[in-house]
Amino acid sequence: MKKIVFILLIASTIISCKTDKKENGKLNIVTTTTMITDLVKNIGGDYINIEGLMGSGVDPHLYKASEGDVTKLVNADIIFYNGLHLEGKLVDVFEKMKSKSPIALAEEIDKSTLIGSEYFGSNFDPHVWFNIEYYKQFARKVTTVLSEKDPKNANNYIENQNQYLAKLDRLQENIKTTIETLPKEKRILVTAHDAFNYFGKNYGFEVVGLQGLSTATEAGVKDVQRLAAFIIEKNVKAIFVESSVPRRTIEALQAAVNSKGHDVKIGGTLYSDALGNEGTLEGTYIGMFEYNVNTIINALK
Repeated sequence: MKKIVFILLIASTIISCKTDKKENGKLNIVTTTTMITDLVKNIGGDYINIEGLMGSGVDPHLYKASEGDVTKLVNADIIFYNGLHLEGKLVDVFEKMKSKSPIALAEEIDKSTLIGSEYFGSNFDPHVWFNIEYYKQFARKVTTVLSEKDPKNANNYIENQNQYLAKLDRLQENIKTTIETLPKEKRILVTAHDAFNYFGKNYGFEVVGLQGLSTATEAGVKDVQRLAAFIIEKNVKAIFVESSVPRRTIEALQAAVNSKGHDVKIGGTLYSDALGNEGTLEGTYIGMFEYNVNTIINALK
């Protein structure tokens, strides 16, 4: 990290007097998580150049910037990231880039509406994209920033935003309809870590994660035994793997439950901290959300 910060400081000095460096007349945008990358692509469209630091299956809790990432960041006109300590290993890098004013989209949310987090020390659960209303706030903020930086294309950004917000409205309606097919007493979601609290709050699920809010700490034997007892007590029929968390954690939980004579299956893989592969349905925010809901409902039914 010291080496990266050193490189960053040198690069920042070199470009300190340069702003809005563009290629082909387009803003250069750098994003962190795949959810934010997909959002900015939808708003920016063909009017921006965009590079996402994280790909499919990448855990933002553990992600460290490479030298190549630092180069992308110092050459960016705008940097969008989640914030709320989600990208914990990148905090030092962003603090050294104050001249770039990296934008933490989640910091725009009314803090009184967020879910608290003991793990992050009086901070908040950072997995806010599982509340679609928050994601809409992200969209509006991105539109505002792009329009201010590139006023000649402001109308295009606003049009893209409105089209995307309409798609998110339809997503909310479809999800609500699908979830209503699952009885409330079956709405217990057990996953590798607590990424789905906002989802649970919005749609009436009791959410329990094996590793807590962050994957930075691994689950111990006591965590597995505690959750195994919960699954048996609640007669949970399915538990879920996450694409950005090693499968072995949930397999260990399944084995602990089954050893006590209770049959629990792995209901599928959910996308939590990262979208699916680019070019697939799950590689978009909307497709990921629909896939997750269908996987959960089909397994718990």
